[in-house]
Amino acid sequence: MAEAHQAVGFQFTVRPDGVDLKLSQEVIKNIYLSGVTAWKKRAIQFKSLVKMFSGRRPLLYSFQASLPRLPVPSVDDTIHRYLESVRPLLDSEQYNQMELLANEFKASMATQLQRYLILKSWWATNYVSDWWEEYIYLRGRTPIMVNSNFYIMDLLYVTPTHRQAARAGNVVHAMLQYRRKLERGEHAPLRALGTVPMCSTQMERIFNTTRIPGIETDIVQHLTDRKHLVVYHKGRFFHVWLYTGGRHLLPSELETQFQRILNDTSEPQPGELKLAALTAGNRVPWARTRIKYFSQGVNKVSLDAIESAAFFLALDDEPQGYDPAKTNSLDSYAKSLLHGKCYDRWFDKSFTLISYPNGKMGVNVEHSWADAPIVGHMWEYVAATDCFHLGYTEEGHCKGDVNKGLPYPTRLQWQIPKECQDVTEASYLSAKQIADDVDFHGYLFNEFGKGLIKKCRTSPDAFIQLALQLAQFRDQGVFCLTYESSMTRMFRDGRTETVRSCTSEAVEFVRAMEDASATNAQRLALFRKAADKHQNMYRLAMTGSGIDRHLFCLYIVSKYLGVDSPFLKKVLSEPWKLSTSQTPQQQLNLVDINKFPKYVSAGGGFGPVADDGYGVSYIIVGENLITFHISSKFSSPDTDSFRFGQNIRKAMTDIQALFKTENDKKTVENAKHVPLENGKKHI
Repeated sequence: MAEAHQAVGFQFTVRPDGVDLKLSQEVIKNIYLSGVTAWKKRAIQFKSLVKMFSGRRPLLYSFQASLPRLPVPSVDDTIHRYLESVRPLLDSEQYNQMELLANEFKASMATQLQRYLILKSWWATNYVSDWWEEYIYLRGRTPIMVNSNFYIMDLLYVTPTHRQAARAGNVVHAMLQYRRKLERGEHAPLRALGTVPMCSTQMERIFNTTRIPGIETDIVQHLTDRKHLVVYHKGRFFHVWLYTGGRHLLPSELETQFQRILNDTSEPQPGELKLAALTAGNRVPWARTRIKYFSQGVNKVSLDAIESAAFFLALDDEPQGYDPAKTNSLDSYAKSLLHGKCYDRWFDKSFTLISYPNGKMGVNVEHSWADAPIVGHMWEYVAATDCFHLGYTEEGHCKGDVNKGLPYPTRLQWQIPKECQDVTEASYLSAKQIADDVDFHGYLFNEFGKGLIKKCRTSPDAFIQLALQLAQFRDQGVFCLTYESSMTRMFRDGRTETVRSCTSEAVEFVRAMEDASATNAQRLALFRKAADKHQNMYRLAMTGSGIDRHLFCLYIVSKYLGVDSPFLKKVLSEPWKLSTSQTPQQQLNLVDINKFPKYVSAGGGFGPVADDGYGVSYIIVGENLITFHISSKFSSPDTDSFRFGQNIRKAMTDIQALFKTENDKKTVENAKHVPLENGKKHI
């Protein structure tokens, strides 16, 4: 998702202890530390693996030790696939120049860099993931709001109660249940296609986790079981205990606590209202401010409360959610989740749970610690538990007795001097400029869905990706480097890989669609060829034979060794003008959406990746619905999210029409062979 934004043109500084022709102390040290981290993770998971033998049902980490390591592809294969991927985007002169750079790289330093990667793959559990987290996410010094964080929406059609405190009570309680099962390893193991085990390590940091700002790099702080929550409402921060008498607060008790906060009429303290804007702005000012003003006294106590909380809850005061009567309701909802007012989400927390006064919910997620499917897994559990297990009274309150004896939520205390308030205001203004520039369009495509696409014997993802290529060409008049996120969690500590969706086959298909002289039969044949190519590219990415993570790691090694590669520098600076991602659904299958078709998610999305490009997230909902989340920048004269949405809609229906024409011909052909009543056949 938002990782594509960080993956372009990133810069970092390596200070090696000394570079030798045969040995770099710095790169060996880094590889060693990667292995140490990996072994620590194994130790943490050991208890869960032991539990596997004490019961019949497999637990969350039951298959973790049996997962293979991510293989290091050969340099020749990676460069071959890379050159193939850029061929449709370059003219002959540009391509020849890139081919020359690639060959020079292979002939010079490629073998040496590859040796270090192979060494790392032997020692660490994954040769990519720790460097990906550090250099793509944690070393980024630009704001993470919009640029990195992403969001997930609530149920699309259903709002189980319109009481804000009650809905928040049920959802928070469901999250605590999920966390307890997670800590005990009681969730079922994750499996691809329902059979192939997948890595679960990202799930360890869902709760009790915060990104801590630093001058040169941030860190991810993960703590053990935290027993409190921090709530933000109208500029005030509240501390809420999640336990009483050794148990979780019941939903009705949480509702009481949240309602007390909603009823509180106290004013924000000086500097408190926009304090969270520090997490929305540039990282260096935030890091310096944190050291200078939050290292002691009440400010440290209060900041510690936020950073050590299980998660962060924002009780908003403006309703949001999908409303079919309002044209732009999804647009407003998405922007609220993505950036809000720029000071009412704590963007550094692993996630901020957002509650609206009409009962709708949503989540803003910090991206460094995990990818979207991990949070989606939790969100599916929470939605099903909220609606089908906990439920509400007829009046819309949480079920259960009201315990009025609970201690009231307490206000966090701050002493924020004018100088700190000035930094906060500067961060807010910087963040607001970014937020105001987000041009968002969300819409429901319901002309057809997965059901009809599969009847055409085509992968739904390939169908949508080719529609996006057609829409992109119609919108911009040119083809562009396209990023589709694929997972590599069939390997230990796997995260993502890039599928380069703009293939030569896709380009050929799109040109045929725009060529009036091409027949539908020719177009359909080219579509099938392009779809097969896309599926093969996706398969390669999932199975460790992708292009971009390998080149990224070769580049990291080159920086540690202090050697310069024009080829790698060129590759890593290429802009992804179209960044795409599919949001998974039904990972848990807790709700039968055929029986309960209204209980479906609206999916999620992310901010624009390039200044003059588009970000597109989509979720395939059931058999007959696909939701699209499209982002770009108002400041770009070349993009328009609504226009791109219309181009996607037209592209989808135009491709479907090819199959309709083919089916009509088959119907006519079959009719010729249907016997008539007199025993004759149609001629």
